[in-house]
Amino acid sequence: MAEYKLLLPSMGEGVMEATVITWLFNEGDQVKEDDSVVEIATDKVDSDVPTPVSGKIVKILKQKDEVAKVGEAIAILEIEGEGESTATEEAKIETPAPDAETIKAIEEPLNPTATSHVEFSGDLYLSPLVKSIAQQENISESELKTIKGSGLEGRITKEDILTHVSNRGNQPAPQAAPVQQAASTPAPKAVASSAPATTISTSAGDEIIPMDRMRKIIAENMVKAKQIAPHVTSFIETDVTNVVKWRAKNKDMFEKREGEKLTFMPIFVKAIVKAIQDFPMINVSISGDNIIKKKNINIGMATALPDGNLIVPVIKNADQLSLSGLAKAINDLAYRARNKKLRPEDTQGATYTISNVGSFGNLMGTPIIPQPQVAIMAIGAIVKKPAVLETKDGDVIAIRQLMFMSHSYDHRVVDGSLGGMMLKHVHDYLQNWDLNTEI
Repeated sequence: MAEYKLLLPSMGEGVMEATVITWLFNEGDQVKEDDSVVEIATDKVDSDVPTPVSGKIVKILKQKDEVAKVGEAIAILEIEGEGESTATEEAKIETPAPDAETIKAIEEPLNPTATSHVEFSGDLYLSPLVKSIAQQENISESELKTIKGSGLEGRITKEDILTHVSNRGNQPAPQAAPVQQAASTPAPKAVASSAPATTISTSAGDEIIPMDRMRKIIAENMVKAKQIAPHVTSFIETDVTNVVKWRAKNKDMFEKREGEKLTFMPIFVKAIVKAIQDFPMINVSISGDNIIKKKNINIGMATALPDGNLIVPVIKNADQLSLSGLAKAINDLAYRARNKKLRPEDTQGATYTISNVGSFGNLMGTPIIPQPQVAIMAIGAIVKKPAVLETKDGDVIAIRQLMFMSHSYDHRVVDGSLGGMMLKHVHDYLQNWDLNTEI
């Protein structure tokens, strides 16, 4: 018999560690190859870790709520194999050296839209979370270099920097050179999600429900997003009768041919992608006084989970997908989101987001812009209504399929003209949908 170290696998760009939520097997249990053995959580998503081998779990190295780093052993399995029983066979993790562009993306702070009071040079390799903590605690670059990192290749982890902060005692933090801040983009105050701003009185019979980990993350991100971006919302009502007719004509054929459901979402995404190509300055982010124009069009898709929480998986390079490809990508992401099968990288890199509030019967909504994006579109319920149609013989009233759309955008970089024209183009693409479109 031989021992096999089960390592925490690589989980995507910028993800260096994860927290153990629960073990699905106990010490002494037999597991089969590809069995999910432990649930883990990052700051993006919960996911399972499968075992690449069959064997018996002889030692669990990371208990519930403990943090493991990528490449660190989390359990030891006893497996069939030749050689001494003390021989260790470790899983191989392919982690290619990041190029300059990747390192820059990883090092961007979680809140790139705020002008920080501390800046760091390129020779410090910091995760977004560590950099955010350093900025909030006013830790200078020279002070950071005194912290001994316990992460891979000596990198500073969240625990390292929090320990350093707690050991500072009453000594004043070193002051970094001030950075000029644009008057139009004040840095938002730090969000203390663990301490409520007000104390709420309770009455007999009230039930106190502690937030779970995901709800805490959602709450903090939503508060930050509203503090960072001045929201403006435009509305439009769209006649999607042709879209409804086209889907009704094609859905059975598509399901028979592809084994996939044909929903309205790929049509909406297709129209949004076309409009983004018309107005590429919607596909941007803000970093201090700089606007970062994104090359890729990655569409986030707000998805409600069975437990009531929300997650936003990302359709990568949506502009390169056909309607059929979009349908398959959307169905796959939605299924894996609702069954806790998403990988951390599935929720990263969105440049624009769509929220289908109509799936809950809502006519319209004003969603919050997820950072660091600058716009989000909400799609309302499709409702039959009488509408006035212009014909060559004059105006007539007919029953049409109508739908409201709302477009929320960050007024720091998106003015009403750009935000409104973008919405109007989505409206035009849907209202003039060709009934002969192939899929």
